[in-house]
Amino acid sequence: MHMRRGGSVPLAGALLAVLLAALLAAPAGAIPPESGTQMRGMDVSVYQGDVDFRAAKESGIQVVYIRAGYGDDGADPYLRQHYEGASAAGLKVGFYYYMDAESPAQARRQARRFAALVRDLPADCRPVMDYETFGDLSPSEVSAVAAAFLEETAALLGQSPMVYTGAYAAGARFAPETGAWPLWAADYGPDEPVVEANWAAWTGWQYSDQGQVPGVRGRVDLDLFTSGALLGEGEARPGGESFSYTVRRGDTLWGIARRYHTTVGDLARRNRVADPSLIYPGQVLQIPYTGTETAETYTVERGDTLWGIAQEHGTTVEALAERNQLADPDLIYPGQVLRLPA
Repeated sequence: MHMRRGGSVPLAGALLAVLLAALLAAPAGAIPPESGTQMRGMDVSVYQGDVDFRAAKESGIQVVYIRAGYGDDGADPYLRQHYEGASAAGLKVGFYYYMDAESPAQARRQARRFAALVRDLPADCRPVMDYETFGDLSPSEVSAVAAAFLEETAALLGQSPMVYTGAYAAGARFAPETGAWPLWAADYGPDEPVVEANWAAWTGWQYSDQGQVPGVRGRVDLDLFTSGALLGEGEARPGGESFSYTVRRGDTLWGIARRYHTTVGDLARRNRVADPSLIYPGQVLQIPYTGTETAETYTVERGDTLWGIAQEHGTTVEALAERNQLADPDLIYPGQVLRLPA
């Protein structure tokens, strides 16, 4: 008994040492995947040139993300060729757009460019904002730019988009509110992407930029995607009737209705909202999809004046007041969404 008891101490210590080693080996800030099936994927652009997507599929690739365009007016010259090849091979297809806007207004313009490029190409996966260049913008400014692109994309395509960025940037360059959108993180090396803040799980993980896949000449990015990257049954494909919108802090039903060219009454009826003044962050609303481009908008922030907004956007107080039917131009409030004159 004594020897057995004495012999159990080293064993317990060894087990503890193994557990500690495992904990220390896991990078701080590593986040897990969302629940659901995982799928092997890759992402392609003009840099991959001609691709044999059938060979890629036979090697185990299930999802391919295709670059649609970039910047204010760039279009990837291989967009159609890649789309047709991947679709013919039976791969699940999605599109991403390299967004380099420095203001919400510019981000909305780039989102409209994205939608124009892909709206007639039925997809299986969520549209993606590729956001990697931030300049001197603060996290709150970065998130405002991101929100403008994401919301405009959702309105135009009727599909809830996903954010692609580097794992470090995801935790350091964004504000927490951007974490309401699914994340596709790039991080090469660790067992899981290391994201220090804002997101608790990943939907996509780009784990290598040096991959080799049959059918692709040269190197290609390799990815894992959870089933959360796929469009849901309730999300519209081009021509659908509605799409899902997740309420965020500061939203009002009036502001959402104005943003997506509908009415408070229609939103309340469609979503069985008994009291239109009571919506809450995380609530999922169905928004009617019109298939038309939205006007440029500006969300009022604390300290804004109509004169300052007019100066920033090259218009006048009178034009803003008329466009938004403001009885008193001195009375605007944080969270109010203003439509900007064309």
